[in-house]
Amino acid sequence: MKICAVELRSNEAVICLLSKSNGMFDLPECRTQKFIMQDSLDNMQMKDFQFAFKKLLEDYQVSHVVIRTRETRGKFAGSAVGFKLEAAIQLIDGIEVDFITSNEIKQNLKRNPLAIDFRATDLRQFQEAAFTTGYAYLSK
Repeated sequence: MKICAVELRSNEAVICLLSKSNGMFDLPECRTQKFIMQDSLDNMQMKDFQFAFKKLLEDYQVSHVVIRTRETRGKFAGSAVGFKLEAAIQLIDGIEVDFITSNEIKQNLKRNPLAIDFRATDLRQFQEAAFTTGYAYLSK
């Protein structure tokens, strides 16, 4: 199964593609590591974001998206733009979207610790949260 793990922060959707087959994890090359929303009040930019995200999923033959949940209120609450990006991803036809909480991620990483150091993955440092989200989801 190939998934796209997403971490939403402020106006960015940081992504990481992962797949798991026969117990082996694979990190396929990807043309982009994040999508940035400049103006969430502009309808065309929202549509362009959704189109670009859908096109990436189609090009890499991904049918499953996993989003790391965020708090809806309080000190660590997600931004309004982040929730709009989340909705745009959820509304893409033909894509199954699941959510995983930080607690679930911690529990799955405790049961199935990473076999390699993150720096050995050749991913960018800002992709670490998206990577652990995908790894924890596939380790269920």
